[in-house]
Amino acid sequence: MESSEIYAGPEPHIEVHKYYPGVVPLAVVLSLVLQVFLPVHVSWANYLELPLLVTIYFALSKRNPSSGLLLGMAIGLLQDSLTPGTPIGLYGIAKTLVGYGGSTIGSRLDVEHPIARFMLTIMFYLLHHVIFALTKHALLNQQETYVTLPIFIAAGANAMIAVGFFTFLDRFRRQS
Repeated sequence: MESSEIYAGPEPHIEVHKYYPGVVPLAVVLSLVLQVFLPVHVSWANYLELPLLVTIYFALSKRNPSSGLLLGMAIGLLQDSLTPGTPIGLYGIAKTLVGYGGSTIGSRLDVEHPIARFMLTIMFYLLHHVIFALTKHALLNQQETYVTLPIFIAAGANAMIAVGFFTFLDRFRRQS
């Protein structure tokens, strides 16, 4: 009986979080409403991507690639329908891939630490922007900048907001 596998012990248990009823839909609707109305009144709010932050948070927390993918798709398509001048599907495609990636990473790593959340938000913000730009170029033949200094600054700003926002949303978890 020859085996090249080494037993390293049990897999680490990563908790899947559940939320009180209505928390996820309320967070989605509130982020979309704020995304539409904040830039009208506050000029720097154009750099915020609140629906993306909601997608990242719940994808990392639910830790199920199917639910992360579906949540990202739903949020993206709703954002497409509320954003003037954006064809339906651009945000949907980008947020679907971010939701899937977030859930996959969340199922393999412990992402509760603020530094991990900060770094993952920067990574997913940049990924979201690159996917959006690539999709816009491929489907609409429109040029979009991929990564510039203002995009890096926006990624950092969104990541700083995400750390506090994610801590706030942690309060709405149900005890298992």
